Amino acid sequence: MTVYFIGAGPGDPELLTLKAARLIGACPVCLYAGSLVPVGVVARAPAGARVMDTATMTLDQTHAEIVAAQSRGQDVARVHSGDPSLYGAIAEQIRLLEAAGIGFEIVPGVPAYAAAAAALGQELTIPEVAQSIVLTRMSMKSTSMPAGETLENFARTGATLAIHLGVRALREIERRLSPYYGAECPVVVAYRVGWPDQMLIRGTLADIHPKVRAEKITRTALILIGPALGRLRDFRDSALYDPAQPHVLRPKAAPR
Repeated sequence: MTVYFIGAGPGDPELLTLKAARLIGACPVCLYAGSLVPVGVVARAPAGARVMDTATMTLDQTHAEIVAAQSRGQDVARVHSGDPSLYGAIAEQIRLLEAAGIGFEIVPGVPAYAAAAAALGQELTIPEVAQSIVLTRMSMKSTSMPAGETLENFARTGATLAIHLGVRALREIERRLSPYYGAECPVVVAYRVGWPDQMLIRGTLADIHPKVRAEKITRTALILIGPALGRLRDFRDSALYDPAQPHVLRPKAAPR
């Protein structure tokens, strides 16, 4: 048997990959994080499948379900939100699987930052404005961050920041980032992207906290920060399609 770690994307069942949809529809056991994965995603499970919401379960309990499935020779769809490689808590699950000699495969999914950018209708990497995206999180009640991975260190690069687990720390984020980005730096708080109640709140470091507080948002939100999030129109075109810029598929510069 095989355990498939499946990225369910941000919430919209139509953002599942074809492979993810096929596997969920074929596995007789489906374990999913119900607080982050909508029921519509696991509704694809086959009739009679053992479908369990793991939101209240411990690591040992979910592993016990997998071991039981192994004894029955049944494949398991282990469904995570977004892409399982990012804050998916699959490393510790994989460690247990390897110790038990159970095979696994990872099926990528659409990450929240990509879905948020699509919902905003904009690119996150604007020529000569921002060419890097830093995916990070706040510690809050989660495990502590490594010593060098601070907001200040990331901010020094001027990159676009995609901050997970930080919506309750917006004042702290403003305090720590304003010296680097400026109080008027654009911010977007993307709440439950891909779900029917999706909300995109635009603001700046100076005013995003009261806007989010007014909507009573306390969880399940991604924070995007950086100048590329502004409604920019005055920027240079990418060199990719520049007729004067040759590359391997267009080796000779086209005449202007």
